[in-house]
Amino acid sequence: MGITFPLLSDMNRRMLKSYGILKGYDVQNETYEWALRANIVIDKQGIIQLIDEGDSAVDPNSALTVCTTLHKKSTAK
Repeated sequence: MGITFPLLSDMNRRMLKSYGILKGYDVQNETYEWALRANIVIDKQGIIQLIDEGDSAVDPNSALTVCTTLHKKSTAK
């Protein structure tokens, strides 16, 4: 795939809950949970730089722009 950055595995759904993208819906006395589509960019200091969720998360261009800007800042030092 050529990915050169870390990806997050969130098997316990802690990150989804923390960032408010895990949604629960009640259907016939049952609760179902699923994640909204989202792109989240977190910088090296752990600061969230971008959260795109829903329809806007389908297009990764805003996340790419933020990542490119962060990379330029980090290499300019």
